Amino acid sequence: MLKKYGYFIVLIISLSIFLRCARRGSPTGGPKDETPPVLLQVTPPSATTGFDKKKIRMVFDELVTIKDLRKQLIVSPPMENFPIVSPMNASRNLEISILDTLKPNTTYVFNFGNSIQDYNEGNVYKDFKYVFSTGKFIDSLKVTGKIKDALKSKPDKSIVVMLYEYNESYKDSVVYKNKPLYIGYANDSLNTFEINHIREGKYMLMAMQDKNNNYLFNQKEDKIAFLEQPIFVKGDTVISYELTLFKEKWNYKAARPIQASENRFIFGFEGDTDNVKIEPISKQTNDFKYVISKEPKKDTLNFWFSPKQDSLRFTITKGEKIDTFTTRLRKMKPDSLQISNLFSGDLPKGKYFGWKSNIPIMKTDTTKVQVFEKDSIRIPFKTKLSEDRLEYLIVFDAKYGESYRVKAFPDAMIDFFGKTNDTLEVKLRTKKQDEYSVLKLTLKGEVDYPILIQLTDEKGDVHRELYTEKPENQYIFEAVPPKKYRLRIIEDKNGNKKWDTGNFLKRQQAEKIIHHPKEIELRANWDIEETFSW
Repeated sequence: MLKKYGYFIVLIISLSIFLRCARRGSPTGGPKDETPPVLLQVTPPSATTGFDKKKIRMVFDELVTIKDLRKQLIVSPPMENFPIVSPMNASRNLEISILDTLKPNTTYVFNFGNSIQDYNEGNVYKDFKYVFSTGKFIDSLKVTGKIKDALKSKPDKSIVVMLYEYNESYKDSVVYKNKPLYIGYANDSLNTFEINHIREGKYMLMAMQDKNNNYLFNQKEDKIAFLEQPIFVKGDTVISYELTLFKEKWNYKAARPIQASENRFIFGFEGDTDNVKIEPISKQTNDFKYVISKEPKKDTLNFWFSPKQDSLRFTITKGEKIDTFTTRLRKMKPDSLQISNLFSGDLPKGKYFGWKSNIPIMKTDTTKVQVFEKDSIRIPFKTKLSEDRLEYLIVFDAKYGESYRVKAFPDAMIDFFGKTNDTLEVKLRTKKQDEYSVLKLTLKGEVDYPILIQLTDEKGDVHRELYTEKPENQYIFEAVPPKKYRLRIIEDKNGNKKWDTGNFLKRQQAEKIIHHPKEIELRANWDIEETFSW
């Protein structure tokens, strides 16, 4: 009899445990629960003044769990030690442990974002903010504004906006060393920001693409935006500010040269290589010579020399900075001349045919080059050697819907080492005029000349551009391949015919770009008239 009762008791206990566990899972039937959890109690209450606690406790009406806390929880002012929230698994009670020593007379904001969710369905307790002050009152002022990107039509996501206290000890280097006093994040869809619970005072306002999530500026990874002058936050004034993000060029640094072949060194750099001067300073024979070329789209210079050497000593000079390097040469294979076509098949309207060399071209002979129209009619042409001596351009009047043949005989091009080309021949054709589109553009808005007007693709790569130093009634892009384009205007402040980024420590903003708000679709055999207003 006792044995039967024992079995019965075990059965009841097992069933009870099963039912408890079942309640924690998702229901198998009925409508889906879409109700977010409800906060029943928080201790100390939000908006507490004279706060001196180390723990904050929250009680919810159902089981909750924490997701992506490091990404979602924003504490302003930032803390050196990230708060601990426990437990991370399912519970009705959450406890926040503050590890930092709190600053006196300061209002703190804990913004949990979307980190708190119910356990069963993942319904989010959205944008919960817990506020307290270590002083006698809660600071209530705010700063608002808009985020833009200097180069792109839309800024990146997760942009942090920062306020640094501006006083006699403020230095611009603070962005590299110290966390800001107040922070907020831009709204990714609206590209607006709002920082709340600020006390009255002077601040430097900045924004950053903080890839390391540490609120410190890393020039090599982060974009930055700033206002040149401090702002004064006070109770009777609410001003909306505009911040424009840009990626700085890295600070200049020369790397040790690397031998790449028997007679070539590669000089790598960080930052701007404009006005960099490389000079061999070791003792050389009278027949020693060298030439320097820049690799396209790379911060790299190639140093070609002849004849072979056992060692070389260089100085690299940029402005007042001088670096000296000594190198010993190893036995390596020499570079051999390789020449390729810049174009074959279709020759785009407005582009020049030419040959590209892997070794600088030092001499050319136009008598060894011929250009034919319709395969047999010789036509006049001009030639042009690129600044880096790696491209030899053949310039001729290419008509619409025509075929051409370009031929180069040996000795048309002679490289740095005295090697020449083999016989080269390429056939080209041009498209008919009705295969292209024409864009007629009218500008309406204030702009500082000179300007660059650029047609780009979605990635920002430039396909066509016009440069003008004064206003025109209309700007015409002829013979544009039909496709969808983006349009932008660059205010070329320094007149160098390219966009220049900014520099925070030099207090230089990036050159202003005005983006057309929508794509422009150009169709074959169409003249498109577009008015760009801003």
